[in-house]
Amino acid sequence: MHSFMFRANAVLTFGVTVLALLCCLASVSDNLHHAKPSVDLQILRLESFQRLPNGNDEVKLVLNITADLQSLFTWNTKQLFVFVAAEYATPKNVLNQISLWDTIVERKENATIAQLTRNKYSFVDQGNNLRGLNFNLTMYWNVMPLTGAMYTGKTVVPGLRLPQQYR
Repeated sequence: MHSFMFRANAVLTFGVTVLALLCCLASVSDNLHHAKPSVDLQILRLESFQRLPNGNDEVKLVLNITADLQSLFTWNTKQLFVFVAAEYATPKNVLNQISLWDTIVERKENATIAQLTRNKYSFVDQGNNLRGLNFNLTMYWNVMPLTGAMYTGKTVVPGLRLPQQYR
């Protein structure tokens, strides 16, 4: 006959195996969902564009962020991490990404964003590379599921330009 510990081990192993299988099925079923979020990013005005005493350029913007991210939510979505970044190239770096604004969305009801805001984080370049620079404004979203792999999406607003002179 089998001991109590042997039987408990068999039941526990079976339970964990079933739970792992259900998690895999949940993750696969979530991949069949195709989201279509809508995003509109605008720079309403340039508040300041200056050279700091240490020689770096700093930009302060007023952003209009409008997004409907409700379609990203499924029964398996825990939360979204959403951020807006300025992306540009300099002679030193092929890609510079500076996070300007971010938020965490925990519920589908709160996944509609309509915000008029200044950049939450400093738009500073190490050096004086921002004068006359072309850059893109990009909204990224990271979907964090309850089970399965995290995935990312983005929307890009290309062709924005900073002025040649400091203000």
